[in-house]
Amino acid sequence: MSDLDKRGVTRAYAAWAPVYDFVFGKVFATGRSEAIVAAERHCGAKGGRILEVGVGTGISLPDYSPVNRIVGVDLSEPMLRKAQERVRTLGLSHVDGLSVMDAERMALPDQSFDVVVAQFVITTVPHPEETLDEFARVLKPGGEIILVNHIGAESGPRWLFELCFSPIARRLGWRPEFRFARLANWAAKHGGVHIVERRPLAPLGHFALIRFSLLATGQKAA
Repeated sequence: MSDLDKRGVTRAYAAWAPVYDFVFGKVFATGRSEAIVAAERHCGAKGGRILEVGVGTGISLPDYSPVNRIVGVDLSEPMLRKAQERVRTLGLSHVDGLSVMDAERMALPDQSFDVVVAQFVITTVPHPEETLDEFARVLKPGGEIILVNHIGAESGPRWLFELCFSPIARRLGWRPEFRFARLANWAAKHGGVHIVERRPLAPLGHFALIRFSLLATGQKAA
């Protein structure tokens, strides 16, 4: 089966933009909340710089504490217009910028963020490993990559369902058969990151929160 392509993903999310919050707002609410809690815990009481990749309509932006400085990027211009409107309407002064950007080649400086958050993103990009490399590039040493995503089952009824659902999901811009081993293999190959946490999320564990830490210079992965 061919991999996802950027044009297909862009078309899919342009179509979803007008109704995305209504359709997926509650479905993804727990994941969004858990990602923000993890990011802000890492930044601490004084706050930090957080990059949200795949910021979409900006539905999560109001939930970040004002002590943090947020930058959001997304490949979909229609989704990002919704985010910009949200920032203006709600007066979200802690959002430093929103830009149309390819997650695989971000026009952002090296080591410029304390945390990179990507919610429901890594299974939609054509080249997940290259995208994760970019996340690590823009992260400060000791920073964290926080993913929230559906991770494909290895066996059982959920695996069978995902296999049958895969052709439809891919037309919607998703990759439901994505396995955790792909993330673990990337971390091992990269060598400069290690997995801090993998935690299934309520209600049924279909989504998971995965945290990576970028090692300081000279530090080795455990």
